[in-house]
Amino acid sequence: MDSDLIDFQAMLEGSRPALARAATLLENDGAGAAGLHDRLAARCGRAHVVGVTGAPGAGKSTLISALLTQYLARGRRVAVLAVDPSSPITGGALLGDRVRMDQGGGDAAFIRSVSSRGHLGGLSRTAGRIVDLFDAAGFEVVIVETVGTGQSEVEISRVADTNVLVCPPGLGDGIQAIKAGVLEIADILVVNKADLPAAAGTARDLRTAPGLRHRAGWEVPVLRTVATSGEGVAELIERIDEHGRACGIGRRLQRSAAAVTASQTAAAAMQAAADAAPQATDDELFQRLQAWRAAGKGVALATVVRTWGSSPRPEGSLLAVEEAGGFVGSVSGGCVEGAVISEALAAIADGKPRMLEFGVSDQQAWDVGLACGGKVQVYVERVE
Repeated sequence: MDSDLIDFQAMLEGSRPALARAATLLENDGAGAAGLHDRLAARCGRAHVVGVTGAPGAGKSTLISALLTQYLARGRRVAVLAVDPSSPITGGALLGDRVRMDQGGGDAAFIRSVSSRGHLGGLSRTAGRIVDLFDAAGFEVVIVETVGTGQSEVEISRVADTNVLVCPPGLGDGIQAIKAGVLEIADILVVNKADLPAAAGTARDLRTAPGLRHRAGWEVPVLRTVATSGEGVAELIERIDEHGRACGIGRRLQRSAAAVTASQTAAAAMQAAADAAPQATDDELFQRLQAWRAAGKGVALATVVRTWGSSPRPEGSLLAVEEAGGFVGSVSGGCVEGAVISEALAAIADGKPRMLEFGVSDQQAWDVGLACGGKVQVYVERVE
């Protein structure tokens, strides 16, 4: 599908055919998809993106249907993006999640199912773009349902403002087995099917499990719902809204902007390192460091303390950084210089030493034209 077939204004006004065509274009990354996504950017940031994740059979789709009904009753416009797993054999997907969701609501609701297409992490590769589409089209709430997840499918945390983890009854000691993964990204924990006997025990285990509910400015609640009857769903919506007020919405856009800035900074530093004079001797480096200190400048020193594999700099390599961003020496031959310089500037500002670790496989390094596969550990401290 070509972007010329999409009525952009109609799409922004909530036209269902226009939205469907735009979602298809973005999902398939067709001709004009990047340009369409760029046009959406200025209109994003108003929707509260709610991620709903959890193990297969936890009742995610039924719970989302109950949420959708309640949101619509409150006069909210809601879009749902349901990601279904794809077959590793045929590549196909049933796209059956929407079958269990309320299809009512008219123009106030829009439900789209997409295939993960083998993408790992719980989402599809282009899910973020479709979320941006719904945001730009004026939906107040965008609910994203992941595929049935296990321990490591945590990509939803980079897209959603509020992450709801749906737990089936009977987790028991299984909580300890999965807490290092998807459980730790939850902003709200929900024990669904709470009318089953094991639900009370699961809720109790979640409330008392150590280390699971640490969030800056937010205490992760454990709620109980029965999606089929709607029990507990109103309270869940209240807590979702409360989390949005406490922690903010549109955070995926802030993270994206920060990532672009960091990437540009690192690229500039890498280029500067590549264009710089040959690696300074230790004597030259310390002479420059002493000159900066004599001029009253804050200075930090980075030292390679350990390397694994094909690191481009040996242990003991040094990089000195002054508060205005000037530097001499190298700890990586340009590969991670930008990140180390950023941390050095932070160490100058706060006085706190830090241990950094960077790693990349040889194959990954070759794929981007670098020859620095391996791992390096760098200690950064302010020089007093």
